[in-house]
Amino acid sequence: MQAAAPHRIVVVGGGAAGLELVTRLGDRYGRGRRAEVTLVERARTHLWKPMLHAFAAGSLDPGEHEINFLAQAHWHHFRYRLGALAGLDRAARQLRLAPMADEDGREITPARMLPYDTLVIAVGSVTNDFGTPGVAEYAVPLETPAQAARFNRRLVNACIRAHAQPGPVREGQLHVAVIGAGATGTELAAELHRSVRAVVAYGLDRIIPDRDVRIVLIEAAGRILPGLPERISEATHKLLVEMGVEVRTGVPVAEVRADGVALKDGSFIPAELAVWAAGVRAPPVLAELDGLEVNRAGQLVVRASLQTTRDDDVFAIGDCAACPWPGHDGPVPPRAQAAHQQAAHMLGQIARRLDGAPLRDWSYRDFGSLVSLGDYSTVGNMMGFLIGRSIFIEGLFARLMYRSLYAMHQRALHGNLRALAGWLSRGLSRRTGPVVKLH
Repeated sequence: MQAAAPHRIVVVGGGAAGLELVTRLGDRYGRGRRAEVTLVERARTHLWKPMLHAFAAGSLDPGEHEINFLAQAHWHHFRYRLGALAGLDRAARQLRLAPMADEDGREITPARMLPYDTLVIAVGSVTNDFGTPGVAEYAVPLETPAQAARFNRRLVNACIRAHAQPGPVREGQLHVAVIGAGATGTELAAELHRSVRAVVAYGLDRIIPDRDVRIVLIEAAGRILPGLPERISEATHKLLVEMGVEVRTGVPVAEVRADGVALKDGSFIPAELAVWAAGVRAPPVLAELDGLEVNRAGQLVVRASLQTTRDDDVFAIGDCAACPWPGHDGPVPPRAQAAHQQAAHMLGQIARRLDGAPLRDWSYRDFGSLVSLGDYSTVGNMMGFLIGRSIFIEGLFARLMYRSLYAMHQRALHGNLRALAGWLSRGLSRRTGPVVKLH
């Protein structure tokens, strides 16, 4: 009697949610014949997205934190396929993948179709510039490691250029405009205040940071961190001002130029460097997936089971999914803790599908929000489930809780022993190398 073909599980997107899911699926099913697990991802390596601001500022070296997809697939018994989602044939249960080319334009992988039995879409989000003039030309977004590395190179080059030029530092030459004061923009502004001074300390003595360097955080809403509790916003604003970051709120950006940022109130902020962290949206390809329902933000609309509303074989998790959040006006917010919870729930959902058991609904548990200001401080709130209200935290305890989020991600990908070994090796590296990335 011929054995049944393995169940084909395809996960598209190797971000926090997608990589945690395929790693755990591979560990559970990859060595047997019950399921065949495949990850489709256009990048070669994974970096935890909440840390992109630290890579951009140079506070962390991405080489010490990135995970190679081919190696992770080998160690955890899933398949990695280089590719980008281009379309979907739901009737045939096949993905359409776009061709991939190298930096010289040579084709690496052709356009092709990939069959599935269960499909999980976890492609995350992309930057939304809201059609603001000049953003694409002059501002660096922070949604990929490559963009973070690009900004870091521009930052270090700007410091070296200012030190080497014959004349004094020009107005705006070493000014950085961070547009968007959500978590990414706010954390980046704090990290930049420290990292620019660290770069200058390595022999660039013609630059005087307190005179020449200016970090401006710009937010269109009436306060920074508009999506978080007001107490966190107020505490963070106070800390930023104390460390020397200029904060502008309540004025939208009209245009980004080569020499600075024009605001809609008619004012102009000189800045040689600009970062756009003002908004995110779902990748446009999600609106082209054979009729799957998307919301106004372009996210795939899913039920509480995490299944898309029009196809029981297609699931969506992470930032690209609009999951219902009972008792709230909108869907579950795009946060790392939501992606982690959804990945864990999807592991059980797939096990139930393989067993022919009914699926279970997922419910989001908000454990609070944390904002890291680098070595200066960390502020946030924790949900006190026992007392039924939110607890404000800051300082060392908040910093430890913030770091624990990354530790949870590392344990999900590597297990306890390898995660601990990685933490120790990174600690030793930081003690023997420069405190900031200089190349």
